[in-house]
Order: sequence, then C-alpha cells, then structure tokens
Amino acid sequence: MTKTSEETAHIFQEYRVLLFSIAYRMLGEASAAEDIVQEAFVRWLQADEQAVESPRAYLTTVVVRLCIDQLRSARARREVYVGPWLPEPLATGQYPELVATAELAESLSFAFLLMLEKLSPRERAVLLLREVFDYEYSEIAAILGTNPASCRQLLHRAHQRLDGNERRFQVPRAQQERLTVQFLRATAEGDIESLLGLLTDEAIFIADGGGKVKAALKPIQGAKRVARGMLGALRKWFPPELQPLLSEVNGQPAIVGLAQGKAVGVVLLEPEGERIRRIYGVVNPEKLQRLAEGQLRFPSISH
Repeated sequence: MTKTSEETAHIFQEYRVLLFSIAYRMLGEASAAEDIVQEAFVRWLQADEQAVESPRAYLTTVVVRLCIDQLRSARARREVYVGPWLPEPLATGQYPELVATAELAESLSFAFLLMLEKLSPRERAVLLLREVFDYEYSEIAAILGTNPASCRQLLHRAHQRLDGNERRFQVPRAQQERLTVQFLRATAEGDIESLLGLLTDEAIFIADGGGKVKAALKPIQGAKRVARGMLGALRKWFPPELQPLLSEVNGQPAIVGLAQGKAVGVVLLEPEGERIRRIYGVVNPEKLQRLAEGQLRFPSISH
C-alpha cells in the first residue's frame, strides 16, 4: 500500500526534529545533518511498508548509519583542514524544541560536541542515543546491527576514552548572559584589563577560519595572550561599521556579527564559575551560511 501524503507529512513533522538533533550532534554540521535527514525520508518513502515495522526505528537507523559513514570520511578531510576545526554554529533561539531540556541544551554546546570528537563513530552514536536521547540498549543494538552487550561495551569504552574530558562546568543561564555581556563590552571598548578580569589564567582561544578568513592556526593559551589575540581578532572580524549583537547559538548566549543581514562571525564562551575558560570564534563563511538575521533571535539583555 502506498503511503498517503497525509501520512508522509505526519511522519515528517513527528520525527524531523529528533532526526536532525541526532544527526547534528553526530556530525557537528547543520547543513550535512539536514541532507542526511532528507535522505532518510526519501529511503523511508521508497521502502516496502511490510518491511518497516516502526518509522521511528527505520528513520533513526538510516540517519545514524549515514552519519557513521560520513564521520569516517570526515576524519580524512579534517586532517587537511586549515587551522582548528569547530562545529557549525546552529541558531536555536527560534527553535526551543532543540533545547527543550537542560540536557539537550548542554549537549549542543561546543564543549560537548568537541568532546565527542575524541570518540569513534560507533562510540559517539551509542553515547548520544543512550545518554542524550534515552534509547534502550536493545534499540541501539538494532540500529547498529549488533547486540545490547556490545553496545554497553561501546559506551564503557567511550567513557574510558573521555576520562577527565567529561568534566563540564554547569553554569546558570543568567550567569552565561552576564559574562557574555561583560565580554562584549570589554572587547568593544578595547578594555584589556576588564577582559583579563573575565578570563581564567589558563584561558584558551580557538578560532576557525577554515583557510577562508584570517585566523590563528593554533589555539592561543594564557589569559594575557588570549586577551591580546581576541582584541586583534575582533577588530578584523567585527570592524566599527559592523555592530556585534547578542543572540542564542547552540543553546547559549553568543556574540554574532552581522553584515547586510548575514553572519560574518560568531563568538561563544565556555564559562568556569565566574570566569571564562574557553572562547570559540567561527568565521569560516561556509559554516555561517545558515545564520541569517531572520533565523536569529536577539534578546534584550541588560546587566
């Protein structure tokens, strides 16, 4: 029996956000995640209905397996990537379903996504499906074509591989906003002393220009070097005629520079208590194509 247009639309609406959420966390690339979700729906439409007991299970399986294949080829591409690789920023201010819980929001952070880079594709899949999306081991085993015991072993290996890297700093949203506003003010005024007061001694600045925009080819470490590097970088990325604005990116406050309605740079902060331990700057234009003014929410924040 052929799927009706109503059934197709219902399934698409019901599972689109879940599938995109899984694919984006697997890949750290929003554009590629959308392509994979579309491919999964095409395969579902073409599949024999008698062979598909559960659309959710079928679609998740296709998405995860396509992501695993893509990750294996992505590792070779990243070996020749110019400078540090950072995830593609994702506008979440207008899509509350992507950050409906604290756990979902935290798993969209750059800190979490970069932590996943230490895992093999299958380890990454198990960790996400089990600990972020609450899939049962039996479901994960079916998706990966293995058994529950192997999935438990993959999760155990993932935690072993991450080891101390799993330590993440839970900072209240209001505190994140306050630090972001203070950081924006200090950099806009060129106030290096105020900026130093916001940074931990071991602060790190990581910039992703992808060889398309001038950016540091290695992470900069140490409060003084980071402060000087940030001020220099922001002068190039956000010249006076370009007003940096606050928005929500990857579930947290971010600084976005807009030119003619399109983003030319995004800066995200990773706090540790009352200070900033890491600064991420994405200026690779290929990673900013989805961040247009209409897709971003600019909250009114004053401190």
